[in-house]
Amino acid sequence: MAEGQRRGGGRPMPPPGRGPPPPPPLAKAIPRYQPVDREKTCPLLLRVFTKIGSHHTDGDFAVRGKEPKEEVQIYTWLDATLRELTDLVKEVAPEARRRDAMLSFAFVYPDKFGRFVVREVGKTFSQPNGRRPDHGSKALGDLNFQIGDYLDVAILFQ
Repeated sequence: MAEGQRRGGGRPMPPPGRGPPPPPPLAKAIPRYQPVDREKTCPLLLRVFTKIGSHHTDGDFAVRGKEPKEEVQIYTWLDATLRELTDLVKEVAPEARRRDAMLSFAFVYPDKFGRFVVREVGKTFSQPNGRRPDHGSKALGDLNFQIGDYLDVAILFQ
């Protein structure tokens, strides 16, 4: 067909090679962070600080070497999920094992001025079930965790 000719629908066809590109094919939503081979990849040291009732404040991390005392050090990978971390926290914090416990995860990192920021990234239930969805399937890498950040875990009760 020549430019300006009409096709069956009555609208003129665009000239060949002109116009917006076709939309990309629909793809399955894949996690941005690909799983790592845990046999071949060295784990990272994750400093986890727990607190019952709320998150620590940014001021609690202001002085290096004087971080909160409730610390657990975990060796893990960037593809570790919040559910995996929940299970690890439950091993060391008996309060997190309670049926009504909910764990709120926050990354603690310095901003561009060197002040620490506490940013909540997800919540999990101690006893998960299908009627209460949580963020347990999110991986650290998917949540933009940077090696060297701390993880603050608030143990909350419903």
